[in-house]
Amino acid sequence: MFPGRTSDETQAELTRVIGNPAITIEQRVKDKPIAKVPPLDPVIIGPMTQISAKFFPGVPVIPTISTGASDGVYTAAVGIPTYGVPGVWADSKMNNIHGLNEHMEVRALMDGRDYLYALVKLLSSR
Repeated sequence: MFPGRTSDETQAELTRVIGNPAITIEQRVKDKPIAKVPPLDPVIIGPMTQISAKFFPGVPVIPTISTGASDGVYTAAVGIPTYGVPGVWADSKMNNIHGLNEHMEVRALMDGRDYLYALVKLLSSR
């Protein structure tokens, strides 16, 4: 689903694209709020960029949105802008995320921990 689109709109579009009346689509969760993109507030994005430059030199900060299993969809629905900042470096195969063999490198875990700690300290000092 895309931010700002309802479940009903997504269901209707999937039904249209599939174009086969023998195939039905049923929503499993019917009351999930619509995902909202948080503002790219410099007070939040600035420290992310600053700390990222220290831990991951030359790697750009690229905002993304996760509309799936994040609780952020619920906090955003009540007016609380919610940001996710993983800070963990993933390999090109995404470390088999959510698979039975999900893993990450020890260095990625430690760098991610240090990055998040530094980011929380910087954000909380403002």
